[in-house]
Amino acid sequence: MTIEYTPRGVCSRKMTVEIEGDIIQSVNVEGGCSGNLQGISRLVEGMKVEDAILRMEGIRCGWKNTSCPDQLATALKQYRK
Repeated sequence: MTIEYTPRGVCSRKMTVEIEGDIIQSVNVEGGCSGNLQGISRLVEGMKVEDAILRMEGIRCGWKNTSCPDQLATALKQYRK
């Protein structure tokens, strides 16, 4: 299954996540801090969706109420529904 998500309140513009079963296969993020987002993408590959949500949900970027990892958790939560 492929999830396409438009993040809100962050620099990234689009997140595309490939999931098989309950395992994240790949994450591609357009915009945002390239190096950090590539790192996050590689770290969550092979991870269970629920584990990724638990690790990233609630992370803030500076003064913002959210962050790219938090927005990725939001995208994954929509998948669970």
